[in-house]
Amino acid sequence: MTRAPYQDAIEQVDISLVFLPLDRPISDAKVLTGRQKPLTRVAMLFAEIRSRDGHTGMGFSYSKRAGGPGMYAHAREVADNLIGEDPNDIDRLWTKLVWAGASVGRAGLSTQAVAAIDNALWDMKARRAGLSLAKLLGAQREGVACYNTSGGFFSSPIGEVLENVEKSIEAGIGGIKLKVGHPDPAQDLARVSAVARQINGRVALMADANQQWDRRTAKRMARALDEFGLTWLEEPLDAYDTEGHAMLAAMDGPPIATGEMLVSAPEHFALIQGRAVQFIQPDAGRVGGITQFQRVTAMAREHHLDMAPHFAMELHLHLSAAYPHAAWVEHFDWLEPLFDERLEIAGGKMLVPDRPGLGATISEQARRWTQARCSLTPAGITDHSC
Repeated sequence: MTRAPYQDAIEQVDISLVFLPLDRPISDAKVLTGRQKPLTRVAMLFAEIRSRDGHTGMGFSYSKRAGGPGMYAHAREVADNLIGEDPNDIDRLWTKLVWAGASVGRAGLSTQAVAAIDNALWDMKARRAGLSLAKLLGAQREGVACYNTSGGFFSSPIGEVLENVEKSIEAGIGGIKLKVGHPDPAQDLARVSAVARQINGRVALMADANQQWDRRTAKRMARALDEFGLTWLEEPLDAYDTEGHAMLAAMDGPPIATGEMLVSAPEHFALIQGRAVQFIQPDAGRVGGITQFQRVTAMAREHHLDMAPHFAMELHLHLSAAYPHAAWVEHFDWLEPLFDERLEIAGGKMLVPDRPGLGATISEQARRWTQARCSLTPAGITDHSC
């Protein structure tokens, strides 16, 4: 008699919407050009999954400024498709969830909602194996080069930025990213020059224009910034201007980094195939989770691109550690209040934790910030008061 293969089943999915308040409003070039308001909070979508055999997984995605309630509503609507399913079948379950909401598309808000669930399934698989997510995916390194962004926004005057540079270097962080894209290019050059002098070659320097230049300005600024030895120039153009990014990438100037605003794997494929990027910057929370992130990195590795995923170091540290070519991870301390654990930094690198899965546990503070929560079980959906 042939023995039936082992099969677990998902018996509960909890979805929650948490609004993380920031200490003060944050401004980048999009604010200075009037396209967005200062950022005051981050909407976090959490998915917590439990299986019949007692295995658990936690995943998250996020949205800045707008979209959080919509992501929560979509996740609540499709998550019941997981009940009774084997949590090991992650790729098949991603497809099932996306088709459940296919009438609103297979990119953007709908797949950002699915991302939290997909990430939770990967967390569960790694926890069940007793491995960190990086080890489950096939770690290439135990620590990933990290750079700080949160200290270089336009909402911080240059004196404060220079103080943040020193604090970051003292903390062992290996790079500093400065926001550019000011309506007055002279302001950009003055800020970059001041930070470059402060760094004095001790760590890497990056600059990020947040999509605010046209092609002519981007070309001129790339040439002007080249003297500072930037590790990369990030989002100099609109995220979907593949041709313009390819033009800049072909210049003898700073390497071009982009991709963080793209919300599907095929959009990244267009960048890569168009030779429009040298540092690819996918965001697992935006492209649809780890399952789709790996589609992006599979193509990126074949084109020998370097990688620097956007935001959410708690998640992207593991994915960067498993990437075979050079990789960076972005240090943002914004999300730290949401989790009980802290990541360790030493010698310019962020160290991969040896805890199973993502190695993160939702904090009680995050529970108090919860605005909406529901549980999906075989009995149906239960909405909880918050």
